[in-house]
Amino acid sequence: MKLTSEPLPRCQESSFEVVLQTVSKIKSAESEEIKWVPCPQSYRHDYLVTRAEELVDKKIKAGEPLAYFLKGQLFFEEKKGVEYMEKIINSDSPKARHLKFAAAYNLGRAYWEGCGVEILEKEAERLWFFAADHGNPKASVKAQSALGMLYSATHPKDLKKAFFWHSEACGNGSLESQGILGLMYFYGHGVRKNLKAALECLNQASDRGNVYVKGHLVQYYYRRKFFTKAAEFAKSITENDNVGQIAKDTDCVPFYIAKGLAMASFYLARCLQLGLGTKPDAAAAKKYYSKACNLDPDIAADLELTANHGRI
Repeated sequence: MKLTSEPLPRCQESSFEVVLQTVSKIKSAESEEIKWVPCPQSYRHDYLVTRAEELVDKKIKAGEPLAYFLKGQLFFEEKKGVEYMEKIINSDSPKARHLKFAAAYNLGRAYWEGCGVEILEKEAERLWFFAADHGNPKASVKAQSALGMLYSATHPKDLKKAFFWHSEACGNGSLESQGILGLMYFYGHGVRKNLKAALECLNQASDRGNVYVKGHLVQYYYRRKFFTKAAEFAKSITENDNVGQIAKDTDCVPFYIAKGLAMASFYLARCLQLGLGTKPDAAAAKKYYSKACNLDPDIAADLELTANHGRI
């Protein structure tokens, strides 16, 4: 499962933007040199990376901590930023303080996914724990959410810790963790089952655009035999299956977005096949079964197996 990187913390010179945009907008005499020459070839990715690196190197020589973070983020996106993220984490400069949590989260992600370093789960955990800063809302909320996912994936799992960290991240605004928290309440994972709390979390996360949650709500409606609601809701979800764009818009993990879309597609296909809550349409059912399999073959197979063992 691949996570998304922590964006640059909001500061005087930049906001939450991709690093190339951030570098291009640094206000300095040097930035005039890369005011993106009016030649179409100047906008090639490799050209932009080279010119951005040149500008950042000048800033590093001038002793600006922000420049270390920018270079680390630039290289992290290019799969080679470990050294620069470590410089930020270990920096004693007061100007680097607000960058440490984001850098630690990104470096933890590198160890989790093996980007430029060996995969080391314990090192990812250590870095995310630092970045999460005991649930501090000004720290890395992504790290808080990542810890929740980590403790749900370890062997053995520690679902109580997972619940704690998803609660912290949810309280600090994480859409991803809000959805997972709802499912933990729903199934009693790491906490006592609580349908009221579960549906409250799930409905709020759904309203905010969490597609993984939307897929689970379709499943909930289908199993409760609210077939019309299940079919209509599933159809609205599957109208947009651009996982990358949804991830960009919601800042949710593409892995879970694909699963949510697969669930919605499967149950819509089931309704269309059996004429539940909608007119039967064999051709459309085949189309949505195929979409479910393309998005997530494993979950589609599991749902088919469940549906054929005693459930509609």
